[in-house]
Amino acid sequence: MEWVETTGKTVDEAKDLALDQLGVDHQDAEFEVLEEPKTGLFGRVRGEARVRARIAPKSPRPKNDRRRGGRSKGKGDGEGRSNQGGGQRSEGRSPQRDGQKSGASPAARPKSQNDAPKRESKPREERPPMDAEEQCRAATEFLSGLVTSFGLTAEVHADLDADDYLNVGVKGEGLGLLIGPGLNTLDALQELTRNAVQRQADGRDYGRVVVDVDGVRARRKAALEQFVADAAKKVVETGDTVVFEVMSSADRKVVHDTVGDLDGVVSGSEGEDPRRRVVLKPA
Repeated sequence: MEWVETTGKTVDEAKDLALDQLGVDHQDAEFEVLEEPKTGLFGRVRGEARVRARIAPKSPRPKNDRRRGGRSKGKGDGEGRSNQGGGQRSEGRSPQRDGQKSGASPAARPKSQNDAPKRESKPREERPPMDAEEQCRAATEFLSGLVTSFGLTAEVHADLDADDYLNVGVKGEGLGLLIGPGLNTLDALQELTRNAVQRQADGRDYGRVVVDVDGVRARRKAALEQFVADAAKKVVETGDTVVFEVMSSADRKVVHDTVGDLDGVVSGSEGEDPRRRVVLKPA
């Protein structure tokens, strides 16, 4: 998964904007803080926070990447404390003791330019994959039972695509009850289905679950893209800022992606979940 780089007045603001662009929650993302705002005279904040983020990988990074932030602990940490013949130590003094003798404190040591920013989320451990057919069966059986409990009749099908998305579709008549205003009910059904697949996975890796009813997500995306294009045109013509209504992270991602292809306008976010909004401003 490619990294995205964002800036904000604070680190948290930059992270939130990155989450909007990725379309995932905080626990599913990995961050690197590239730059933090600096406090100047009289407590004034100078500069911006800059972070980069990506969806957390499902397998561990190569060793040279994992060690980029510093030396890992292990058997090698004892190197130099004793010679091979078991005699006296030849290099047993720690840097801290040396610093104390010379009058320098650890805090006074200059920071190396090679120091990499600390990673705030660990890469996911490598897990065996769950069979695609088993994933589809777990999702369809759960959602079929749920639809029946609503007193509705519908056909449920699922497939795992090449991008590791477990797409679960529901088709039938009179299924508006499963969608709800702003797709809120549909999003809740999607989360319940994901939990059901996760229980069946029992520690194995599974696809990202996406539940749709009669193609409503695709229609909503197209309508939202057109709405954003119209709003962006207004921003360019008038120079005014436009604030959208509260949106889910998936809808915010659609807005940011759409604005990214337009000229003369930029997008940002304000507020905190679940009351987070997208803002359009002149570029």
